[in-house]
Amino acid sequence: MPDLDKKVAIITGAASGIGLACAQRFAAEGAVVVGVDRHSTEPWQAFASATPDTRFHQLDVTDGKAQQAVAAETAREFGRIDILVTAAGIGDGGPVGMLEEDAWDRVIDINLKGTFFSIKSVLDTMVAQRSGSIITIASVEGINGTEGGSAYNASKGGVVLLTKNVAIDYGRIGIRCNTICPGFIDTPLLHEVMEAMPDFKVDVQRETKMGRLGRPQEIAGAAYFLASDDASFVTGHTLVVDGGYTAGHSHGIVELMGLT
Repeated sequence: MPDLDKKVAIITGAASGIGLACAQRFAAEGAVVVGVDRHSTEPWQAFASATPDTRFHQLDVTDGKAQQAVAAETAREFGRIDILVTAAGIGDGGPVGMLEEDAWDRVIDINLKGTFFSIKSVLDTMVAQRSGSIITIASVEGINGTEGGSAYNASKGGVVLLTKNVAIDYGRIGIRCNTICPGFIDTPLLHEVMEAMPDFKVDVQRETKMGRLGRPQEIAGAAYFLASDDASFVTGHTLVVDGGYTAGHSHGIVELMGLT
């Protein structure tokens, strides 16, 4: 029997990238998947048409009332909510002195406030059933600063600590809350950055010790573990999945020694 058989999962940012990969993996493991995204894309439609027990709601995660309505509808239809994955997010930023207030607000609203609304929307149901696994998607840029990333880094750092607080507050009720900090993953969001900065990919791959970008499916695998019973004693944890990006700096020394 699949490990997530008949469990009910809400996944934000589900129409592409990490969110879609999580939806596909969870469905393959037997879960009922409820996708949330402000976009409705062909990849999600292709996935949903081939997968029973899927639902999709087109909304912006900054709309707290809409998120609450989706959670309430999900609980009414399926009787429970077992898993939440908050994969919705955007990238933007710049040095503080050059960053406009509306750009700051947009990143914080979607990445941090949107995560807050997502978590808040499922808590009543999870508290009533005294169980649940909440998995937030932060970033390595939420634990280490990155040049020019002020708004994005601040938003993802906020997600890391928000996750820990939820784990502290709700652990005794049976609700686990963990965050995944991906490195640089081959997603549409990263492609937007690479188009603006052609040398960025080369630099990232050099600093990623495995020498490549990550795949969305690799983040979905980590999310699956945190959602599964194998992680039943894991909460408040920050799981870095970055191919060694944050392990330390590379300066070409091993290449000089022939280790390539």
